[in-house]
Amino acid sequence: MSASHHSEEIFVLRQDEAGVATLTLNRPKQYNALSQAMLGALQTALDAVAADDTIRVVVIAGSGAAFCAGHDLKEMRAHNDPAFHSALFAQCGQVMLTINRLPQPVIARVHGIATAAGCQLVAACDLAVASDNARFAVSGINVGLFCSTPGVALSRNLGRKQALEMLLTGEFIDAPTAQRQGLINRVTPLEQLDAEIWRLADAICGKSSLAIRMGKELFYRQLGLPLEEAYACASEAMACNMNSEDAREGIDAFIAKRKPTWKGC
Repeated sequence: MSASHHSEEIFVLRQDEAGVATLTLNRPKQYNALSQAMLGALQTALDAVAADDTIRVVVIAGSGAAFCAGHDLKEMRAHNDPAFHSALFAQCGQVMLTINRLPQPVIARVHGIATAAGCQLVAACDLAVASDNARFAVSGINVGLFCSTPGVALSRNLGRKQALEMLLTGEFIDAPTAQRQGLINRVTPLEQLDAEIWRLADAICGKSSLAIRMGKELFYRQLGLPLEEAYACASEAMACNMNSEDAREGIDAFIAKRKPTWKGC
């Protein structure tokens, strides 16, 4: 187990098991608020995972009673310097982009509340599984601060009107609503949350790491392209994937009715 240190506090705990790295936000008393130090620790942990070939799936979790309550409002108010706020939001955006660009799929493990930048973190993950007691909100508007940066991730998960309703009202939605609207994949009772995460992680770990890596990168790249260009990029990616050792092995195994042995190349 490794960790990131700041003033003797360990803000992000990392635990590796069977190819899955679980990164746990560890400020339970502050509902895992994303302070500057917490964001720095999460960035460091994500960078380490990105470079680790033994890791196939990443899970982001929260310690204590909640997943993440968003930015640390006390810290934000303690700094009346616009440069501090610009740097903080840029740092947060960089963490979200890192998740997007990570070679491994990232699953959010959500329990309790996920609010503001905490909801943004859920939306930024590739997949999300929530306990049935989880609740989601982009609540900045309640304190006079429109959640513009969470809105970037939210609007890429939900329909436009659903995203704007959350952003304009600051009201909570429950886990079944979040699932229906596309923010999360699965809802499960709290006591079954880890088992459900493992089912999803295992399904991914059994696949070719090369195909997953290439596929995730292309998936996000094509989203921002016009249709014709998206097909051109996707066709090129598939042709490249088809010429990999893993694809040849996978197809041969399928024809021979045997289990493939992935090389990750």
